[in-house]
This record gives sequence, structure tokens and C-alpha cells, in this order.
Amino acid sequence: MSNDNPPADHAFVDGEKTENAIQQNLKSGATWLRCLFMVISCILASVAIMAGSVIVALGFFYVLFTGEVNQQIKEAGHSVAKYIYNIALYLTFNTEEKPFPLGGEWPSAG
Repeated sequence: MSNDNPPADHAFVDGEKTENAIQQNLKSGATWLRCLFMVISCILASVAIMAGSVIVALGFFYVLFTGEVNQQIKEAGHSVAKYIYNIALYLTFNTEEKPFPLGGEWPSAG
């Protein structure tokens, strides 16, 4: 590499060195705020999965003892499943809408 062609991360504009994209992202408050929301979302997903497990067990035992599906348990399970899905969308950058309670609403069962 010659001295005439510095690497891309050492580019100069109007005599001043510009920061590369990684440095800009590391200094971005929005990036770190997103990281905080992602960590909180992971914790919320863990709680929702535990709640979903309880709902699954309740639903199973209800069917076991009555032979019927309880509509309220079914709707609660659907709502929790949609909530976990919304968190997954946010964590995988498929949406910028934050899940409940960070910005969005609790999903309805319908």
C-alpha cells in the first residue's frame, strides 16, 4: 500500500479526518438506546414465555378434566403468542415498533 492511498477508514475530507461508520455507530445515542430496549425486550420475552408455559399447562389440564377447550385460556395463549412474536420482530430488526410496555400496545387475541 502506498502513502498516496490511505485506507478507507482514514479518509480525509477538506483536510480533516472523517470517522468511519463503525465509530459513528459506536458514538450514536440511538444505537445504544436501541440496545437498551433490546435487552429489556429479551427480559420481557423470557417472562412472556414463562407465562405462556403456565397458560399451556392450564389449558391442558382444563381439557384433561373437562374435555373442552376453555375459550378464555385459548385467547390468553393467543395474545401471549402474538406478544412474543412482536418482540421477536423488534429484536430481529423487522420492525421499529417497540413491544408493550416500551411503546406498543398489548396485542389482542383476535
